Amino acid sequence: MQKIFFLLLPLFVFCSCMPKAETNDTKQPYGNNAAVGKYYEIRGFKMYCETYGEGDPLLFIHGNGGSIRHFVNQIPYFSKKYKVIVADSRSQGKSLDNGDTLTYEMMADDYAALLDAMKIDSALVIGWSDGGINGLLLASRHPEKVKKLASTGANLWPDTTAIDPDLMDIIEPMYAGLKNSSLTSDSVKTKLKLMRLMFEEPHIPLTQLNTIKCPTLIIGGDHDVIREAHTMLIYKNIPKAYLWILPNSGHSTLISYKTEFNKTVDDFFSKPYREIKGEGRLN
Repeated sequence: MQKIFFLLLPLFVFCSCMPKAETNDTKQPYGNNAAVGKYYEIRGFKMYCETYGEGDPLLFIHGNGGSIRHFVNQIPYFSKKYKVIVADSRSQGKSLDNGDTLTYEMMADDYAALLDAMKIDSALVIGWSDGGINGLLLASRHPEKVKKLASTGANLWPDTTAIDPDLMDIIEPMYAGLKNSSLTSDSVKTKLKLMRLMFEEPHIPLTQLNTIKCPTLIIGGDHDVIREAHTMLIYKNIPKAYLWILPNSGHSTLISYKTEFNKTVDDFFSKPYREIKGEGRLN
């Protein structure tokens, strides 16, 4: 019983941040599509990736414990216009865990290396939750790789100024229990690494956000587990940023409001960035 309990702890937390259900109107086997899937040998591990459509490259980055499947509501829409690149992050989905440590910086660098391996100079980027964090890091660490960024549900540091205290109260004893577990399987080690990300990272200074040069759309729900003041802080510290807070929405903005999300982000990608200042703020 204790073994089952510890194995389910991180799964419970991941599910609290990821959507309760996934809808796939096209019935495509996203995340397990042999016709378009490929492994790339990058940075010491095999990264699984699928591509759909043609046009300007558009990279999707999923959240903690997630996979390609979390974008089933976006791939059909965006692949009509863009070359959609969607991968499983290191140690998640079908991408292999090489037994190394795991940090957001590593994953951001992985995605830059993936674009290099695909011979793509730069891409539009959509990141959700941990993927939103990775998007911010990709844009700051590899600015030449990101044309525009849409980041939803990201946080800069792992405390209650950023994350809802109720969620932190749930995570803390679960994380402590998993760390103190006697279980040593590879699966448990991977789950522990993913939970450590949630509880101990990231640590992104505001000065790093200041270096992001690409137009950026910062997104959150007004009932998100990421506190709205923290989302505002991210928006305020990126020079060319827009802010979009979805009313009556939690963390799963791109699931709960898939139609509005897809159209708004597509419009953001399609139109030039417009700086509003001076008298223009009255319009």
